[in-house]
Amino acid sequence: MPQLPLHHVFHPAHADHYAATLGEGLDHLLRQLKGVAGPATGLTPAAAQQRVAAVDLDSPLDDAGQVLAEMSQLWLDDAVWFHEPSYAAHLNCPVVVPALLAELFVASVNSSLDTFDQSVGGTFIERRLIDWTAQRIGFGEDADGVFTSGGSQSNLQGLLLARGRHERVPAERLRILASAESHFSVQKSARLLGLGDESVVSVPTDERHRMDPAALERSLAACTDLGLRPMAIVATAGTTDFGAIDPLEQVADLAVAYDAWFHVDAAYGGGLLVSPTRRDRLRGIERADSVTIDFHKTFFQPVSSSAIVVRDRATLRPATWHADYLNPREATNPNQVDKSLQTTRRFDALKLWVTLRTMGPDLVGQYVDAVIDLACAVHDAQREQAELDFAAAPELSTLVFRYVPPGPPLAEKESAALNNAIREALYASGRAMVAATKVDGVQHLKLTLLNPMATLEDITGVLDLVRTTGARLAAEHRRPALEAAR
Repeated sequence: MPQLPLHHVFHPAHADHYAATLGEGLDHLLRQLKGVAGPATGLTPAAAQQRVAAVDLDSPLDDAGQVLAEMSQLWLDDAVWFHEPSYAAHLNCPVVVPALLAELFVASVNSSLDTFDQSVGGTFIERRLIDWTAQRIGFGEDADGVFTSGGSQSNLQGLLLARGRHERVPAERLRILASAESHFSVQKSARLLGLGDESVVSVPTDERHRMDPAALERSLAACTDLGLRPMAIVATAGTTDFGAIDPLEQVADLAVAYDAWFHVDAAYGGGLLVSPTRRDRLRGIERADSVTIDFHKTFFQPVSSSAIVVRDRATLRPATWHADYLNPREATNPNQVDKSLQTTRRFDALKLWVTLRTMGPDLVGQYVDAVIDLACAVHDAQREQAELDFAAAPELSTLVFRYVPPGPPLAEKESAALNNAIREALYASGRAMVAATKVDGVQHLKLTLLNPMATLEDITGVLDLVRTTGARLAAEHRRPALEAAR
């Protein structure tokens, strides 16, 4: 029987091969990093798909060098780089180096955080970080939680726990109340829980895009008048578009009055927990029953790193299931699977642990303040520009605006097409990336600033590109009409 080539398996006997391979990979990454000249290259979806489809996965390459070269051709050469200051599109952050150091150990050791006998000290590192986060929130000693894959899973689990309080209530009678600008994962969670789209009641927002407490109270009263049960109220601490933070204390009062589960989605705004100057914006979060935190946003961690934290550990029971081979009822060793929607789960907590032990929470908080300060500075510097129509002042680190060309006003359909074309042209140029969204049905562009190294000049440069690109595209659009008029 031929001997298997086992040197690819991570093992002490293969340490030299492991070190050489990682060294080659690190050298390749650093060479690539030094050559980055913008956030993207503008590769089209069709071209990217064609390259990948041409690979024969049944015919492996000879060595790591060839694999790395092919990987670059298929992905890395055209990857989107979030560390570039002119990347200002989605809620993607550049990551801190201590977390990358931790990733080496997370991937190599491959601990699974479901049970103690698969993770040992990892169990208690995660638990300590949950306790630390709970303390930052303002929860007491009964608090608990678990790391998750992201904010969507954290929101799902929070609403699962809310559903667990009403097991005997028919699904069609249950209602979830969330602002009109809450994350779409609230609606998806309702579907996954079998509650249906109609179970989510959309509550109007005020002029700052925050949930309107008076409108919430009216919605709650209307639900009860119809014999419906308000199962949960979801407040958002950092909406995706505007970074708006709902009035948490007033929402908490109404949750108590209507005996509704109070969940706070702080996936974006959770970084304020370590802000030296803005922690008070989360006042009232300590009254939540459950909180979503995405460390891979405003804690500058690699994806994925999120958590669901609850005020009372007893409320985690709806997520518990006992398996004889894994976590039987009579088990004495601690485990995390009793709290999680996942079974096998990466040791993502280590990234945050190494970050805090290297940088400390205050420095992370200063990074959070830096991106918020930048958003405010950009808005102050640019809001009087005639071609840029800002939808609102920044609450966190996003800016929503649209390009308005000089001359006769465009119809909304034409304005939407122009702003979308600007976004596409910026991506195709490889010089900058911005996002798009709609405000009251009107097409806008969006800057999402999560890079603490970006400067006012960097982001002003992005807006200059928006203006010059918009002027060029508007002129091209109007030229046929002008020629026809002649």
